[in-house]
Amino acid sequence: MILRHSPAAARMADIAPFHVMELMARAQALEAAGRDIVHMEVGEPDFPTPEPVCEAARAFIATGRVRYTHALGLPALREAVAAFYELRHGLRVDPRRIVVTAGASGALLLALALLVGRDDEWLLPDPGYPCNRHFVRLLEGRPVPLPVTAETGFQPTGDQVLAAWGERTRALMVASPANPTGTMLDRERLADLWRAVRARGGILVADEIYQGLTYGATAATALALSDDVFVINSFSKYFNMTGWRLGWLVAPEGCVRDVEKLAQNLFISPSAPAQHGALAAFQPTTLALLEERREEFRRRRDVLLPGLRNLGFRVPAEPEGAFYVYADIADLAADSFEFAGRLIESAGVAATPGLDFGINAPGRHMRFAYTVGTERLAEGLERIGRLLRA
Repeated sequence: MILRHSPAAARMADIAPFHVMELMARAQALEAAGRDIVHMEVGEPDFPTPEPVCEAARAFIATGRVRYTHALGLPALREAVAAFYELRHGLRVDPRRIVVTAGASGALLLALALLVGRDDEWLLPDPGYPCNRHFVRLLEGRPVPLPVTAETGFQPTGDQVLAAWGERTRALMVASPANPTGTMLDRERLADLWRAVRARGGILVADEIYQGLTYGATAATALALSDDVFVINSFSKYFNMTGWRLGWLVAPEGCVRDVEKLAQNLFISPSAPAQHGALAAFQPTTLALLEERREEFRRRRDVLLPGLRNLGFRVPAEPEGAFYVYADIADLAADSFEFAGRLIESAGVAATPGLDFGINAPGRHMRFAYTVGTERLAEGLERIGRLLRA
């Protein structure tokens, strides 16, 4: 029998494509045809994985004993992550609460599979990372957009959460630093959100995958608020290990067994070579290299941010972390999706329209990533300027 119509479940109608991936495909097609494209669409560090990580993975693979690990991850790696929290935040986290996962996406899926019930409502800041709302919907929950604006740094407030909380609201998810805005929540603002969630008997899930990539602002972790929050983190961004697909989840102690059961069924275990490589990510020499790269990201931000403003883009909430600038294009174009198309076709610059990040004024916003060197950023700005002047 030939299926002429998709037998997909009804919920698939609510799962939108990841438009930035389609934009990347168009950029690659243009490059294959001989065009030079300045990539500002990619949410991926351009630096190679640190050599100590590669060497540790190679040494492990050379043994030939590449087998399943514990579903929760290598005990040594869970302990290393716990030690990293003490090093960076002065915070003691029980390694037993740390679950190593198949990327931060795996951590998010485990947390939401544990927590989302049918028709539960989840408050999600808008604009925000698109997979968050799609995962909630996939699990038969109801994502509820929480509009955030530049006036609050594109982050929610406790009062806003209390006002939006309804009878079926189950949880709030936040991100700091955030994608696509690069803005952050300090400890006081995190505490305000936690008080609001706790007052309603809800759950707080914090996406902290860009922690480490901050510029002048002090990163705060939601783990400092309570042992009852869920925190998602990753080896992808700060540690430059995107393709290794490795992340972690910090869960309340009473939830770890249920998370373990889910991990056993969904993933069996994270990649063994990736985990053995990641053990070297916490070596002092590796961390020193990563700090040098963080400074390079700061230099890039300090080229792109004023450059965009000089061209007429408005950036009312300055990015303090990650590697994105979320710019208002209303003074330059009527629609960000159409403008993104003109940028890539006419100027050879790839940037991401707001369409991916929610329903809160997506047509007037674009995300520019500073994941290329300063010379390429300057070239991209020059090309955009020529397009605007034409």
